[in-house]
Amino acid sequence: MELPVISNAAPASAAGGCSESGCGTEPDALSHLPDHIRSKVQDHPCYSEEAHHYFARMHVAVAPACNIQCNYCNRKYDCSNESRPGVVSELMTPDQAVKKTLAVAAAIPQMTVLGIAGPGDPLANPERTFETFRQLSEQAPDIKLCVSTNGLSLPDCVDELAKHNIDHVTITINCVDPEIGAKIYPWIFWENKRIRGVEGAKILIEQQQKGLEMLTSRGILVKVNSVMIPGVNDQHLKEVSKIVKAKGAFLHNVMPLIAEAEHGTYYGIMGQPEPTPLELQALQDDCSGDMSMMRHCRQCRADAVGLLGEDRGDEFTLDKIDEMEVDYATAMVERAKVH
Repeated sequence: MELPVISNAAPASAAGGCSESGCGTEPDALSHLPDHIRSKVQDHPCYSEEAHHYFARMHVAVAPACNIQCNYCNRKYDCSNESRPGVVSELMTPDQAVKKTLAVAAAIPQMTVLGIAGPGDPLANPERTFETFRQLSEQAPDIKLCVSTNGLSLPDCVDELAKHNIDHVTITINCVDPEIGAKIYPWIFWENKRIRGVEGAKILIEQQQKGLEMLTSRGILVKVNSVMIPGVNDQHLKEVSKIVKAKGAFLHNVMPLIAEAEHGTYYGIMGQPEPTPLELQALQDDCSGDMSMMRHCRQCRADAVGLLGEDRGDEFTLDKIDEMEVDYATAMVERAKVH
């Protein structure tokens, strides 16, 4: 079937997604940032609280493998009924991911950002990740490209990230103390060996900090994600916030632990408490004195499509995309009208 190009200039909140009253949006949350940073994030829904009411994003699930184990994670590759990181309905090849991205961008002109966030770690799947980015940078130059990573392989990939003009990177940093890290990460896979406990956490932390410094020295914007785990790292994350700010990260996203037993994670099965909304807000407030805080995160699936809080992935499954005819040159003209 032919896919129409839709020009929809109505405010995104009218069509669903996140309402302003519930996401912590401030009138001008970017006002304190330098102009060169504001220009990069003003239409990025994951980096700008204002942008997420109007601009959409999508994630493509091309990265199945992971090089660490987190106690809060259980990756699933054929799951449509859970809304959390590490979960997808279908894995894709780079070619399929590019085809899907062009179809979504043509149908949703407000889609400004394509991210790779899993379901494993994108940089543990470098061939698949960078082939996807290579094709998209050629075929869809109007789409911002970004990546989310645990940081273990980040230092080895900074040159390649810069080569593909990726100027938005998110690193998940849950601690800067290996003793705390050993309670979060049972093991990492490093230099063809599985390394456990404090030793593994120490290597991960060193790689994360090195990668952060390398990115910011190149002018690549870095957002840091941290999972708030009561009794494990909740009293430690303010220190994390200070350190990542000092190393050049411009935004910190403290997210609540998701630990439902039915998800099959270690924390879920063991009954690890999740933070309450008030506990999360209090920690975000404590960290905000040192760092700009993201408060509108929806902890998206690794195959999310659409506005934050409004997943339209069911409209763009691989079988449906195979029937679509996309004229992206025409779509770019329409997209330019709403960007």
